[in-house]
Amino acid sequence: MFERFTRSARDIVTGAVGHAERADAASVTEEHLLLALLDRREGRAAFAAASLGLTDRRAAVEADLVTARRHGGLTRADTDALAGLGIDVTEIVARVEEVHGEGALDRARRRGAGRRPFGRGAKDVLARSLRIAVGRQDRFIGDEHLLLALTACPGVVADVLAAQGATYTTVSRALYGEGDGDEERYRKAG
Repeated sequence: MFERFTRSARDIVTGAVGHAERADAASVTEEHLLLALLDRREGRAAFAAASLGLTDRRAAVEADLVTARRHGGLTRADTDALAGLGIDVTEIVARVEEVHGEGALDRARRRGAGRRPFGRGAKDVLARSLRIAVGRQDRFIGDEHLLLALTACPGVVADVLAAQGATYTTVSRALYGEGDGDEERYRKAG
């Protein structure tokens, strides 16, 4: 599949590995893909990110990702559902961190030197980007397909992007001038 990636998409994947290494993470995650994408200043995804204001709000995106990691990777929907049951995730995290230190619930376990594998979520994003490219009848996988896949794969990164106004529909509109109405199909696709 990697041979179908454009130079820009390959640079994002390589940048994600760099982000994982600098964070000393056990694996490359979808969060690392997003951060590498936001590093870019050229390409269709960079244009869409800039037009949606993501590049201007990078600090807010990073803060939301840190909060999600501190909450053990719970999405906003998970946190809201637990709150509906009377469970305050922020309070629980504070108590756990009081005893075990800040970041105790961080799913990104630390790792020593060596090659970092791609985690399940990152693999899902890469596979979804292929399905999106095929669905759009493109012969390549570009950085724009990676950005669309990040919004289409359920989880923390999609929640963080949506909180910043970058949903599948708004990104598609920024890239192609209109929403293609296929968001639900891509979300449900295996």
